[in-house]
This record gives sequence, structure tokens and C-alpha cells, in this order.
Amino acid sequence: MPEYLSPGVYIQEVDSGPRPIEGVGTACAAFVGLAPAGPTNAPVLVTNWSQYVETFGALEDGGRRNPHLPGGFLSHAVHGYFLNGGGRCYVTRVAPDGRANGSRDGKVSAPASVQLPSAKSKAVPSLTIRAVGDPNQDIEVEVQPPSGESPPEGSFTLKIKMGTAEETFDNVNLGRRGTKNVAETVAQTSKLVTVVEEAGAGPIAERVPEVGSYLIKAAQTAIQPKLLPGDFSGNVDERSGFEGLQIAEDVTMVCCPDLMSAYQAGAIDRDGVKTVQLAMINHCEQMGDRMAIIDPLPDLSPQEVRTWRQSETNFDSKYAALYYPWLTIGGPDGRPMAIPPSGHMAGIYARNDNERGVHKAPANEIVRGALAAATPITKGEQDTLNPIGVNCIRSFAGRGVRVWGARTLSSDPAWRYVNVRRLFNFVEKSIELGTQWVVFEPNNPDLWARIRRDVGAFLTGLWREGMLFGQTPTEAFYVKCDEELNPADVRDRGQLFIDVGLAPVKPAEFVIFRLSQFSGGGA
Repeated sequence: MPEYLSPGVYIQEVDSGPRPIEGVGTACAAFVGLAPAGPTNAPVLVTNWSQYVETFGALEDGGRRNPHLPGGFLSHAVHGYFLNGGGRCYVTRVAPDGRANGSRDGKVSAPASVQLPSAKSKAVPSLTIRAVGDPNQDIEVEVQPPSGESPPEGSFTLKIKMGTAEETFDNVNLGRRGTKNVAETVAQTSKLVTVVEEAGAGPIAERVPEVGSYLIKAAQTAIQPKLLPGDFSGNVDERSGFEGLQIAEDVTMVCCPDLMSAYQAGAIDRDGVKTVQLAMINHCEQMGDRMAIIDPLPDLSPQEVRTWRQSETNFDSKYAALYYPWLTIGGPDGRPMAIPPSGHMAGIYARNDNERGVHKAPANEIVRGALAAATPITKGEQDTLNPIGVNCIRSFAGRGVRVWGARTLSSDPAWRYVNVRRLFNFVEKSIELGTQWVVFEPNNPDLWARIRRDVGAFLTGLWREGMLFGQTPTEAFYVKCDEELNPADVRDRGQLFIDVGLAPVKPAEFVIFRLSQFSGGGA
């Protein structure tokens, strides 16, 4: 308590009332897959398609970056995510054992390098510039004329750039002419490259590198037989794979489109696919605040995907959803190609959340960028798939390609719908973050009343937005925190229990009009 020892006016700040609970974000996806360049085995925040291309695209002749890896699906999934309404995501580029060259025998291949020709004769090598370690990004090398007045004879300026990192070495020289030998100067300060002078005949001035731009290409991750399921699941300590996404607390959706490219390339078999997808589901269940969006195997008929879902994988989780079939999109070469649907679906989740709210089922939504569903599905075929949790993507005449299912892979009817699971994820995370002030407060009836007030105000706001079912807040939810839940023995253990019940809105999945004949009479 404050002390009042001498006469005067004292100002004291008091509790200003309820502490509002703010809703957390629900529209952040995470992608794990293969890319031609970029950082490996760590989640990287990407906020738009251009940033993805700049970060994970391989630099080609003419300065253009190509984000597409032949046979890979990550770039197409991320593009579909942003195209369908996604705003930000995390991307983890998979590289076996953390090495971009994919070596698994304990040896690392020689670092990438580029050899610069001399200015006098392109046939005569001048310098060899090697990347430090085993780079995961392209390195741009530029030789410029010297700057300043009266530079020593044979001087030149060397600029090195890798991503956003840049290094400049002004007025360096070959040999011992001048005061700044290029190899020694670079070795002292560069974190990107090393330089080796090529031995050659003739004066040093004739062996000065030719002015121009050069490129050290990053070693590209290939879809190879040595790729293992563990490369996708990763490790939390190394921040790799799915497990590395634990540090990205705002993630709400997890996708792995390149699991299917690895399967198509023969790097992973059907059991490996199940292993990786189980790891995805286990990660989401462990975190408790995100959904795994599962892709089916390629080229499955409706009958085959039914068998694959029920017998071969037999997943049962309220934190996962499966979408079938694949989507046909326009490929980089202008020809149609089939890709897994998870990236586009994650974008639809985000668009649905932003336009309608997380309580609305992400279904009956147009799939932007899709030319068609790779496998046409009839109503009769969907009749066998929908009850087992296979959400179908169908083409409707005059209505485009639409998502026509909103079920999880859970056998529990209470968690049948994707929007119910995601609504609870949203509420749970929001309450968790919004009530951190409670920790270490005196555990007494005053605290219980304040908790009921704050949580009740938050849930009342959700009810007003149509996220909860009921004509009144009392019908939509309850918050119980009292002495019955928190007797003396509970308080002695330092515990505080609060019971919260919600009545979520559920989608009108089956709309039935009952028609009958009516003999109208005269007025």
C-alpha cells in the first residue's frame, strides 16, 4: 500500500476496468518443401509472392529469378496461397541433413565457385572466387573500375552480393602491387567468399580481371532417392521441417505439397507418405492451434482415394483435413499441369477468415487460379467420399471450380467440421494470450469475477458477430469460475480452474426443401 506521511495531494492510478481480450490471427500458413535456392531448414516469413521469388528463386542469366524447381510443387502452392487470399506465410526449404547439395555420406562437396577471366585475354584465368561453406543462395560478383583519384596501377573494385548482404572491396590489387592484395583483403573481412589468384605468365597488369558481372550458382536441392521422411518432419532443436515450426507461434495451417513431388520422383514410397503426413498431424495436435491440410496421392480415382483414406492411411484427427482431387493450373511453360490442392486451400482458409470469419466453413468457395479439377467427380462418387472426410473439389457449370466439403478427418461428430475446430483454436489462443495478466494474482473471488467479466465480454463480442449459436449470450456460452471449481485444496496447489462452454455454429451442409402439393382456395 502507498504511504501517506505528510499533508498533500496524492495521485494514484487504479484498475481502469476490463482488460479486453483481442482475437488472434487465424490466417497464417506454413509450407515445407523444395526450392531451387534460398535459406534451408528454417522457417522464413514471406508476405507476398515477389518476396518468395526473391528469397527462394534461382538467379538465371539476365538477372531473372526462377522460383520453380523442376518436378517440385512448393512454388505453385505458395503462389496459389497468395492468389486465393493468403496474406503471409512461413516457408521452410528442405535440404537433406541441412546441406543444399543433398550429401548423406558425411562429406560435403566442394563449395560453389566462379572463375574470372583476365581483361587482356578471356582465355587466361585471373581469379577464382569461392563461396564460404556450402551456399544456399546465389552469389553475385561484380568487377568495377577503381574509384577515387590516382589509384595504384592494376587496381579494381570487387563487389559481392548474396541476398540482402553486400560487401565492397575498393582499389584491391593482384600480387604485391599497391597496399591491398585482393586475396588477403577479402580473407580478412568477407563472410561470403574467398579469393584465390590464378598463377599465370605475364605482367600482373595483364591479369587484372575483366570488368563485368559474374554469378556463383547455389547448389540446388534435387528431388532425389536420398530424400527421407525425416527431412520433412525435421527437428525442433535445428528449427527444421514441421517441428521447426514450433517457433512460429502465429501459424494456423501446415502444408507439405512437395511430399507428393518426392513420391512422384520415387524418393518416398506410400508408407513414407503416410509417415510424413502422420508427422504433420502429430505436430498440429501437439501445438493445438493449427490444422494440417493433407494432399492425396496423385492420379487416384474416387474409388482409389476412398480405399487410400479408409484402409491405407486411416487417419483419425480433428486437426487435419483432406482435399481431393488435385488441381489443374497453367504451368510455367504455359501448358496445364496438375498440382496438390493444399496451397490453394490454405489461401481459401485465409480469404474466408478475412471476408466472413473463422466460424464460417471454408467451402462453396471458388478456387482462384484453377483451370479445372484434375479428376471430375460426380455427385454419386462424392456421396461415398464426403461421409469419410474426403472434401471434394468440383467443377460446376457456370459456377467455376469450387470447394465442396468442409470436414475434418475426425470420427468424433463433435469435431466433424473444419470451421468448428478452427473456431475453438481461435478462441483458445485468444483467451490464453489475453489472460496472461492473471498469473500470480491473488486467487480470490475478486479475481474470479474479473476473469468472468473479461472472458464473458470477449465471447459476447463473438456471439454478436454470429460466431456462436443462440438467441442470447446465455444460450451461446457460459463462463464458470467460482469456489465450487476452486476449493481450498485447489488454491493451496496454486491452481485456478475456469470452465468455458461454447455453442459453435455449424454449416448447413445438407439443405432440404420439403415440397408438397397445395390446393389453393379462393379468397
